[in-house]
Amino acid sequence: MIQQLFSDLLDIIKDYFKKAVSSRLFILGTICFFMYAGLINKLFSMQIVNGEEALNEYLQLTEQTITTAGTRGNVYDRNGKVLAYNKLAYSVTVQDTGVYKNSSARNSMYLRLVQILERHGETIQGKFEVAIDSNGDMVYTSSSESSRKRFLRDYYGLKKVEDLDDAKGSFPSNLSARELFDRACKDNGLSDMKDPDGNAINLTDQEALDIINIKYALRLMSYRKYEATTVASQVSDETVADILEHIGEMQGVNVEETTIRAYNDSIPFAPVIGYTGKVPEDQLEGLQKKKDDYDINDIVGRTGIEYTMEHELQGTKGKKTIYKDSVGRIRETKDETDASAGNDVYLTLDADLQKGIYHLIEQSLAGVLIKTIVNGDYRAGTTTDGSNMKIPVKDAYYQLINNNVLSLKEMEEEDASETEKNIYRKYMSSQQQIFNNLNNELMSTHATAMKDLSEDMKAYMFYIYTYLSGPTVGIIKEDAIDTSSGEYQAWKTDEISLRDYLYYGIANGWVDTTKLETGAKYSSADDTFKALIGYVLDNLKEDRNFTKKIYRYLINDEVITGQELCLALYDQGVLQDNGQDAAELRATGDAYAFLIKKLSTLEITPAQLALTPCNAGVVVTNDKTGEVLALVSYPGYDNNRIGDGSYFSQLQADLSLPLYNNATQTRKAPGSTFKPITAVAALEEHAVTTDETINCTGIYTDVEPPIKCWIYSGQHGPLNIVGGIENSCNFFFADLGHRLSTDASGVYSPDLGLDVLRKYAAMFGLDHKSGVEIAELDPQISKEAPERSAMGQGSHAYTNVQLSRYVSAIANRGTVFELSLLDKTTDSEGNLIQDYTPKISSHIDAAASTWDTVQQGMREVITNGSSKRLFSDLEVEIAGKTGTAQEARNKPNHAFFISYAPYDNPEICVTVNIPYGYSSSNAANIAKNVYKYYYGYTDLESIINAGALDAAKVNIRD
Repeated sequence: MIQQLFSDLLDIIKDYFKKAVSSRLFILGTICFFMYAGLINKLFSMQIVNGEEALNEYLQLTEQTITTAGTRGNVYDRNGKVLAYNKLAYSVTVQDTGVYKNSSARNSMYLRLVQILERHGETIQGKFEVAIDSNGDMVYTSSSESSRKRFLRDYYGLKKVEDLDDAKGSFPSNLSARELFDRACKDNGLSDMKDPDGNAINLTDQEALDIINIKYALRLMSYRKYEATTVASQVSDETVADILEHIGEMQGVNVEETTIRAYNDSIPFAPVIGYTGKVPEDQLEGLQKKKDDYDINDIVGRTGIEYTMEHELQGTKGKKTIYKDSVGRIRETKDETDASAGNDVYLTLDADLQKGIYHLIEQSLAGVLIKTIVNGDYRAGTTTDGSNMKIPVKDAYYQLINNNVLSLKEMEEEDASETEKNIYRKYMSSQQQIFNNLNNELMSTHATAMKDLSEDMKAYMFYIYTYLSGPTVGIIKEDAIDTSSGEYQAWKTDEISLRDYLYYGIANGWVDTTKLETGAKYSSADDTFKALIGYVLDNLKEDRNFTKKIYRYLINDEVITGQELCLALYDQGVLQDNGQDAAELRATGDAYAFLIKKLSTLEITPAQLALTPCNAGVVVTNDKTGEVLALVSYPGYDNNRIGDGSYFSQLQADLSLPLYNNATQTRKAPGSTFKPITAVAALEEHAVTTDETINCTGIYTDVEPPIKCWIYSGQHGPLNIVGGIENSCNFFFADLGHRLSTDASGVYSPDLGLDVLRKYAAMFGLDHKSGVEIAELDPQISKEAPERSAMGQGSHAYTNVQLSRYVSAIANRGTVFELSLLDKTTDSEGNLIQDYTPKISSHIDAAASTWDTVQQGMREVITNGSSKRLFSDLEVEIAGKTGTAQEARNKPNHAFFISYAPYDNPEICVTVNIPYGYSSSNAANIAKNVYKYYYGYTDLESIINAGALDAAKVNIRD
């Protein structure tokens, strides 16, 4: 029975398997079984058997090398006061993580970032060399025209500048800043941005420019996408909190703690210290030749000591290799080397001396302006002495607009003050009439010759011509004009109208009509001319410089008053209302008295007005060592703000030229300060003896044209060489130049005299740069007219610091140094790396009697000459020489003063240059105050708290 049951069970099982095998589900189940078995086997092999090998292969695909910048070294003055240092700050960085798959998504993220930064008043930094100036205009921030073209080359992605302006017109270089901005907006997809609902987003110019800067910076780093690019530095805690709150919406944005460069006493030191910034392409190539680990994202010295001492100051980069997984997590770090700090640089400058002199210059220039600005109209005549010119107060009012002290953009805003709105209404009313007049005059078949136009209409017409011929517009091709033609000669003498001259240009092919962008070919000169005039008048309505030209004549005609402009200074925050001065100005309307008062308190500075004079330079050297104790250029600038593109564009547009170092980059004829060199040459070449006299009759007639002495129609009479220097007699030194040009046989040869003067100028170091370790122009020894060259005229041109080296050689009786700003370098621990002792360039082996005579002459300039009254109350005995040089008849003279002290045992030399400084007495007055400060007759606090200094009451003639 059991056997039967087992047999039945076996039959049932067999039937079941027969049915299962014949079922479709059995086949499917078998297939699934073997598939899962294979998958399990594969997973076992990958994770258990070969797991380590697979992981290593994965990690190798995400290996990255990260570099970290070393800390930049500090800069100190000679006494160890910190001038440049690093401070911790937060920076905002952006990295292209690849999360955003299209340009629209990226732009939306960048806009969110930009709006956060703008909300907190932060500035986007970048290398897109366009900014918005204080008047709301787009401007290039390139340092020069060649730099601008290199920027355009890089923006277009070209290999060389010569590829610009191709035949197809794809890469034009004559774009205005606004045109390039518009092109960049289009290139970056900013013209058609939309919000999530599909509505158009209208970006402000600033928002668009900031996004362009971010995207351009990332483009320059496209070959190293894994590294972040800094787009804003030194951001506030509020900014950091805001960004971190929205960080999830901005993939690739981060906030990093970093160090930034900071400067103490920035304004007086900036022309020497310079500043740092992201390395430009042309500088990068040079740096990489010395050290190959520099890259496009590095912060390097751009100017001044920061630039010169870049390799000493720059720290050594750290480096590490990291491995990231697919979500960006760092899984392993290898080969890590720490960054190290750069070396510290000590300068020969004395910080307190530098600061004090800066204020003395500003106070002195303000005093000169107060003396020179007159309450009325003034026009210098053709015979007006360059020392006695005046400035009509309307020029000062105009400079408030012309030098961007007042913002025209703010006057155009809806929330402008009533005073600002009134100024703007007057402008708009006049603008329409002026453009109507211009159109009528240009379209008239009987157009008026330039000489017969009113002063303002002539100025407008000439501006139109310069606008059309400028490098940005380039419609007039000046190099194609036939300068021998009658029409060209008539244009030069104002005998032809602008209309007729342009018609002549159209007929002769130097008016490039292809740039009118009208899309039509004109069949007649009339049609072409109409298109040209329409083009230029339309564009001039938006041209800020032409707008200022209109303001010039509205102020001249008193349509816009000085009272209105001065009140607007309060509305725009240039001046702070003390509750009295503004009310008094409103009540009396006396803008002249108001302006003079604000100049006297330095609430308005010479730099702001940018009249003549508005800049100057002072150099103080140790004549025994060649060390520079002070090298001051007025005006300076705040190098802490240099990364702000708008501020930098403001500096570039500033008519007082703050970016130029007046001690090293302003080169002028030395005037009578050159005469001591001529005296040395004449004595050493035996052209004159110490006792010999030359009779000054007031006019030197041995050359044509005759040379008038400054005393003419008077005369100095007989003078020996000490008297010649003391009286700065032009007759005397012209005769010395003539004698040096006459050989032993009595034959006169100008080249002979020039060769002798060149020889002695070179002996005093005037044939090469002074040696200071910052940018300096080359000196220029005169190559013409030995008589005038002996007086310091001819084609001589030197910087202040070059004259300083020369007078040091007189003070120390023949030692010519290579001047130096560098004291020493140390490592970050204070260990000495290098000591920079100034080198002796040469020694002048002149007779002791020569030095005695020249030094005595320079001493008697101070004690007996026209400078006597100026220095009579100075307790320090000094020797010096004044100098004036006239560059143009319609401008004031340049003013110079070279000196040393104490006279009997010289320690320091002080040289002063004031471009367009009227009289050398103004330069001598600054030097006098420098000596009083250096020798302790006044202190720094008193100087800083002082207002304008009285201008010199002596008009030194030389």
